[in-house]
Amino acid sequence: MQSQTHITAPFKWRETLVNYLILTKPWIIALLLATTLGAMFVAQHGVPDLALIAFTLLGGAMTSGGSSALNSYIDRDIDRQMGRTARRPIPTGKIAPRAALIFGVIMCAGGVLVLALFVNWLSALLAFAGIVYYVGIYTLILKRSTPQNVVIGGAAGAIPPLVGWAAVTNDVNLLAVYLFLIIFYWTPPHTWALMLMVKKDYERVGVPMMPVARGEPETRRQIVLYSLLMVAITMLPFSIRDLGFVYFVTALALGGWFVYLAVKLWRDHSKKTARRLYHYSNAYLALLFLAMVLDHSAFHTLLGQ
Repeated sequence: MQSQTHITAPFKWRETLVNYLILTKPWIIALLLATTLGAMFVAQHGVPDLALIAFTLLGGAMTSGGSSALNSYIDRDIDRQMGRTARRPIPTGKIAPRAALIFGVIMCAGGVLVLALFVNWLSALLAFAGIVYYVGIYTLILKRSTPQNVVIGGAAGAIPPLVGWAAVTNDVNLLAVYLFLIIFYWTPPHTWALMLMVKKDYERVGVPMMPVARGEPETRRQIVLYSLLMVAITMLPFSIRDLGFVYFVTALALGGWFVYLAVKLWRDHSKKTARRLYHYSNAYLALLFLAMVLDHSAFHTLLGQ
């Protein structure tokens, strides 16, 4: 009996840790940290101090994970009714709502504190603004009230590059703003592609996502429009000569395929194409920021900077 207890206890601890990890939505954290790190490398014109990278990514992971936990706490009523979210820790009872709330607040506060103490106050303030925007404005106000929720709320997910830039420079310049705008315009086609796949879930709970409120044809049209705007925005860093030819060619190729998939989705109406666009959009953003890092470092090396 005693040995069985010893075996069960570690298993329960591991299971609990896994559930809290799932609550933070680590797949979202990974993408946000990729854009944060990319912005840091571009701002540094090379490799930033390793301790600075570690503390910035730790603070970013904590604030992002805490925000996701608070989002899950607020949306627990609809999450248990939707197939995509019904297996998450709160709907299944693996984590109590109150525990999730406390965990989310501690993570957010801890992340802001890490940035304030070990990075700088500007990065901490930007991260705090991201928490307030995502939890307070998007989740509590926009999500259930307007089909423009993803458009307006997309600003929250576009803040991490500003955090990374501020971590290195303690400032935000025009190129950093362009990084923000790229993610801002990337968010609607990325999210709406997913919404097209799970439209029935949002119909069931009465959340006015674009496919529910405006219909699938209009959503596909908007995906094409925002994809074109996003690609146009990605050209701006090259136009002001902050990024060079390698970035320009890569951004054009990556953006061209993005627009191709968006137009294909507009024409064939299939969930398969929506899924392809959704998955490609994740890779697109990571590869675009990698191209910025490689190009910016090479560009400033050639200039002797």
